[in-house]
Order: sequence, then structure tokens, then C-alpha cells
Amino acid sequence: MKDYKKYYLIPATTEEIYMALTNPVTIQLWTGEPSEMSTEPGSEFSMWEGAIVGRNIDFEPNKKIIQQWYFDGQPEESIVTIKLHPDKHGTSVELRHTNIPDEDYDEITEGWNDTYFGNLEDFFSL
Repeated sequence: MKDYKKYYLIPATTEEIYMALTNPVTIQLWTGEPSEMSTEPGSEFSMWEGAIVGRNIDFEPNKKIIQQWYFDGQPEESIVTIKLHPDKHGTSVELRHTNIPDEDYDEITEGWNDTYFGNLEDFFSL
């Protein structure tokens, strides 16, 4: 199991980023795919036609999102924590993803950089 931590700078307010990560309509705008998402702790979510699935753990509006991501047969919970910090250039997004299975690590980190936050940054840069 591996952990991953990275900061991303996105040219949008914390409110805009939070909405983009928690509202299924807004998620579809930047991913191009329908999603299932709720800010109700304990609710399940799905993005990119089920490529990312898990359970929502906790939310602090415009500041923090905590989720459990599911991996088949994984003994320990894989936890994603996203913290939003105001920055003079928009929002500094702090990502921490724990307990990523070794065999999925490269694909997951590439996904965070290119697909997830890459698409989000492109969406707000237009």
C-alpha cells in the first residue's frame, strides 16, 4: 500500500471548486460523464462510468471532502482527503490519498494529475 500527497493550484474560488467536486451536474460539466454524488455522509458515489466508486465520509463546505475509494479485495480502507485553501491565484487544493494498492498506484496518481485535477484545471481555465 502506498500514500500520495500533492497540491494543485486551480484558478477558481474554493466555493467553485467545492461545487465542482460535489454537485453531480457540475461534475458532468468538467468530466463529460454523468456521475452519482451527494454531500450526505455515508452516501455512495460513482464517477467516470463507475471507474471511480466509493463512499462519502465527511464534508466541510468549501473547505474539505473526505471519501473512501473502493478497490477490489482491499483489506484497508483507501481514504481520499481533499482540502481547499484560498490562494491569491484561486484555490490551492491539497490532495492526500492513503492506502493505494501497489499495483494501482501509477494509474491512480496519473489519473489524479491528468484526468481528475487536469480536467478540473482546464475547465476553470477556459
